[in-house]
Amino acid sequence: MGYIQELRKLVGTRPLIMAGACILLCDERSLLLQRRSDNGLWGLPGGAMEPGESLTEVAKRELFQETGLIANKLALFDVFSGIELYYKYPHGDEVFNVVTAYVCVDFEGTLAGDGEEVLDLRFFDFDDLPSELSPPDKPVIVRFLDHVKASGIVPLRGE
Repeated sequence: MGYIQELRKLVGTRPLIMAGACILLCDERSLLLQRRSDNGLWGLPGGAMEPGESLTEVAKRELFQETGLIANKLALFDVFSGIELYYKYPHGDEVFNVVTAYVCVDFEGTLAGDGEEVLDLRFFDFDDLPSELSPPDKPVIVRFLDHVKASGIVPLRGE
């Protein structure tokens, strides 16, 4: 059982501040999205931090668990927080997410959903993303695409 599930036993559905990470896994023109089982919407691979983990470890663990892919290198994109990262899950749990987003273009493995959290995995062209994006992921995706459109390149600063 994960840390957040343990906290939920104590606090119920009340809002929690939840630290986590996500990955914008892409090539030059497409982005990997997953259809989530909890809300049926498309989002980024990622999840909550467990005690003792670094944010890069969270990103790599979640990517592997949800997609079967291994991130060889990650580049920090940005950190997201605030009211636009508030989310109420369909089952009632409330969170204020603090999300560290990484870009990954160097990966390996065979794409395979976990069958629990992920209903489908698909690469979408940057100009043809689905409109039904998961609310906590939408600001991350929008900022990423704005950056790509403005600069013409996938951002790869850091390692």
